[in-house]
Parts: sequence; C-alpha cells; structure tokens
Amino acid sequence: MNKSLETVAAATMEKIVSLCKRRGFIFQSSEIYGGLNGCWDYGPLGVELKRNLKNYWWRVMVHERENIVGMDGSILMNRAVWKASGHEDTFTDPMVDCRSCKARLRADQVIDKKGIQQCPNCGGKDLTAPRAFNLMFKTFVGATEDESSVTYLRPETAQSIFVQFKNVLEVSRKKLPFGIAQIGKAFRNEINPRNFTFRSREFEQMELEYFCREEEGIKWLDYWLEERLKFYENIGIPRAKLHAHEIPDEERAFYSKGTYDIEYDFPFGRQELEGVAYRTDYDLQQHIKASGKPLDYFDEETKQRFVPHVVEPSAGVDRTVLALICEAYDEDTAPDEKGKLETRVVLRFHPRMAPIKCSVFPLLKNNEQLVAKAKEIADLLRPHMNVFYDETGAIGRRYRRQDEIGTPFGVTVDFETLGEKDRALQDTVTLRDRDSMKQERVPIRELVSILTSRVR
Repeated sequence: MNKSLETVAAATMEKIVSLCKRRGFIFQSSEIYGGLNGCWDYGPLGVELKRNLKNYWWRVMVHERENIVGMDGSILMNRAVWKASGHEDTFTDPMVDCRSCKARLRADQVIDKKGIQQCPNCGGKDLTAPRAFNLMFKTFVGATEDESSVTYLRPETAQSIFVQFKNVLEVSRKKLPFGIAQIGKAFRNEINPRNFTFRSREFEQMELEYFCREEEGIKWLDYWLEERLKFYENIGIPRAKLHAHEIPDEERAFYSKGTYDIEYDFPFGRQELEGVAYRTDYDLQQHIKASGKPLDYFDEETKQRFVPHVVEPSAGVDRTVLALICEAYDEDTAPDEKGKLETRVVLRFHPRMAPIKCSVFPLLKNNEQLVAKAKEIADLLRPHMNVFYDETGAIGRRYRRQDEIGTPFGVTVDFETLGEKDRALQDTVTLRDRDSMKQERVPIRELVSILTSRVR
C-alpha cells in the first residue's frame, strides 16, 4: 500500500472507529479506567449486528442442513486436552522486543529495509532475537494455584467438538458426512493487538467441524470454500473484495492436506476473515492416543470402523462484524430541510444484517393522533423485527440519524395517514428506502409482509 492510500485508509478507519463509539457499536473495554488493550465491548447497536451475523450463520450452517448439528462447549477444559492437541507446547508466536522504544512485536511485524531489521514504531535497529511466546492464557482451577490445578482459557472452540465427537455422534445418529457446529468465545494473548477489533485478545469464533471419509476430504474442502464465499456475499460483502488464498505446503500446519484463507480488503489492507482447512484425522487421533478412548466411526453399510477426517471452516465473528461495518460505511450528499446539499454518512448494511430494520416516525411530535398511530405501527412491527421509534427533531434529521446507523427502512406517519387530505390515502404510510432515499406509499395492513420479505 503506497503512502497516499495509507493516508486515505487511516482517515477512513478513524471515521469508522469514531462512528462506532458515537453511535454505540463498539466501545473500548474498561474505558473509564484507561481501557484494556485488545478487549472490546459491543454497545446496543453492535450487539444487534453481532447477533444478526451469528443467527444467520447458524441458520445457513445448521438449521438449513439436515446433516449438521450444534453444540456449546465450555471455555475451561481439562489441561490434558491442550497437551494432546499440541497447544501447550506449540501454540506460539515468535516475539521480538525493540530496545529503543520498548515495543513488543510479533516477528512478522518487523520491517526489513535493505536487509536491516527495523522497528515499525520508531525505526530502531536494536532488536532482540525472536523467541517463542505461548499465546494461551493460563489459569488455575480450584483452591490452590500449583502445577496440578493449571488449565487454560481455550484459544479455539474446535477442541471441545473433537473431544465430544463420540457423544454427539451417538445422540444425533448421523451418518458420514456430517458436521458439528459451534459459536463461542476464544482467548489468545496476542503480542500486539491492532487494527481496532481485527486482532483482539478475546474474540468469538463460528466454527464447523465437518467429518468425512478420507477419500472425500479434498472434495469437501473445495465445497466448503465455495459455500463460505457465498455466505459473505449473502451478508453484503461483494465477491470482488473477497480472496481465496491457498496456503502453500511449507506454510500450512503439518497435519493439513489443504488450507485456504478467505481474505477481505479492509481499509488497512487485505486480511484473513476465515480459514477453511482440511485437518485430516489428526485431532481425533491425538485425543485417541492421549485419552485411550475410542473416537472412531462405524459404517453400518460397509461394516468398516475408522477414524473420520475433518474439514474445518472457522470464521471470526469480530473480524466479520468489522468487515461488515467497513463495507457498509459510505458518504454521499443529500438535501437538508431547506433543500441545501449536505454530506450524509450512511451505513449500507444488507437488510438482514442491519441492527435496526425499520424506524417509525410521526411527522410531528405535538400531534396526538400522529403520535398514537406511529406508536401503534411500531408495536405492530416489533414482534417481527427490531424497530426504533423516534419523534424528536425535524424529519430530515431523524432520517439522517437512522442512515448513519444503517437502518434500511423508515416509516413516516403523516396527515395522509389520518385521511385529512385524501380519504383514499387513509391508513397508508410513507416507506423510505435508506440507499435510494426514495419513498413509496403503502397500506399499513401490508407493512409487515413487505418489510419481512425485504429484511430476511
């Protein structure tokens, strides 16, 4: 990225971060105490956006598929799980310290200028040699803090699926291929959290472990890559900004037979949203060896018993939320109450992702009939979608406030609704579209069906 593009990207991210705080999407965790680096709180709008994303993922990955079931594993697990999986010994990043500015960096953040390693913060060349840094958060279970009570906050949700494989298989009575899905928190003690919520120490994952026969592993890897690209398109991220990066043999995990990173063009550069990996039977085999318990599959038709292979699409909730906000952010011009053009900030969320689906306005707040009818319409819509009622300020200002938080539709109750100007328009309202700003007249009785068809 050249300097001019970096400047534009930085300005865009600055505006996005400001909007997120101003409108209640994302706040710095523990802000009144100076914050905690790499940790974030989601406000009223952010939690709705996040919930919409997770609900849609669950719908298309679990509810709309006959051969995928869900589970919710605990964050704390027996330490033996992390020993068997290899995390305790190998879940590390190379860390470098800058002796000049005292910055602590991941080794891949160090700048190489003409063969000389430099700190990206101060340009200093006095750097320590890289050393391994374990990313897991250690904690203790029970009353004593000794080696026997050590465990870790999970760095991924996948291992609880693997260790519960047999239980889920038996109760769900599924046949290969089948999947186990999970959404949950994970924790990594990142050396240098950065780019807003992109790299955090506490984050959420949406993971699927899709179990299959060995000879079908590559086929399902390709299948899930395409399905996951479609998913992002269906939530409003265009295919042109998505990239399937195939990880070369020398860079992927030793047990993987194929891995793709699905990347998105953030303002701060192309970065990973999701990994789709063919993990073979490594994880199940590790837990079989360590626990001594059978985690195999018996095929009733062929009478074969074997350990399944697995393909894992693993997406970051927080990264995807950030991508949705970055993709939605836009500025255009719109006329104010006096017809003068002004800059309009708008979040062009896909309606199914938008935190609030519809806003309802009485044209005037001091007219009891308009207010009563508007509140009645808001109550009519609430069982079907998230609705915001607003009666404060000029109608144009109210439109702008909703545009800025990404509400796709606005309903205005005016004097035509009351039948005062034209009896033929009684019990109709103005339905405004956020993106085109065009308005149409629709009957109140049809509002629920019109809006539900547009926000799904």
